[in-house]
Amino acid sequence: MKFLQKLGKALMLPVAVLPICGILMGIGYYLCPATMQGGDIEGARNLIGLFLVKAGGALIDNMAILFVIGVGVGMSDKNDGTGGIAALASWLMMTTLLSTGFVTTIMPSIADSATKTLAFDKIQNPFIGILAGIIGSLCYNRFKDTKLPDWLSFFSGKRCVAIIAGVVSILVSVVLLFVWPLLFGALVSIGKAIVGFDVVGAGIYAFLNRLLIPTGLHHALNNQTFYWLQFLILLSAIQLSRFQTAKSKICITRKKVLSNSRLKLVTSNTLMYW
Repeated sequence: MKFLQKLGKALMLPVAVLPICGILMGIGYYLCPATMQGGDIEGARNLIGLFLVKAGGALIDNMAILFVIGVGVGMSDKNDGTGGIAALASWLMMTTLLSTGFVTTIMPSIADSATKTLAFDKIQNPFIGILAGIIGSLCYNRFKDTKLPDWLSFFSGKRCVAIIAGVVSILVSVVLLFVWPLLFGALVSIGKAIVGFDVVGAGIYAFLNRLLIPTGLHHALNNQTFYWLQFLILLSAIQLSRFQTAKSKICITRKKVLSNSRLKLVTSNTLMYW
């Protein structure tokens, strides 16, 4: 649970960048409707609008990279930037090894499946970005103080983090080669099903939004861009089940506090869950 709460806090770092994207693109489309509707773009007003739209779109189009660095830095001890570098290295490796061109080269049968091809076409998405960020930050937290032999001492400490993250990313890519098409299809199906339920779907959305609160990730469901985070719903349910069935011990302590020469009786109720 603490891990998911830390992840939710780290996600707020890249999410905080998105409002400026919306503002720039909103003003840009207002000044230059032709950018969205089509048509000739002429005059200073339209050019300024086009400029703002492209500026905002530059961040929106690369949102996954924002999550890579944001999660990599946000989940690293003391928010060290080394975790962000390791996360970026992990992202570059996984998106290259799982690109459609490379995957269909090593496994030609994938090219015959439209669903699998589409899944690997969309490999550069925020879900993979978060995964790369987690890999980079965990590698930093685990190996930042590693001591190597003298002949490899140059790579001791933080310098070995990106190397280890790269090795881990290769192994993760092998797993995703078989798992990602299934996971991608499941996420898309869940999203389409909720939309197809109409009013009932809105109720399901509200329920799932509340269900994510214990993990600190409830804000992620508020944007349709984050459909890939719906897999955390199941994980949240498991955590809640464990939370409710675990043995809890309530310790009620009565503390006597001496303040301003007067004796006050203070009763504090502390819930400690084991």
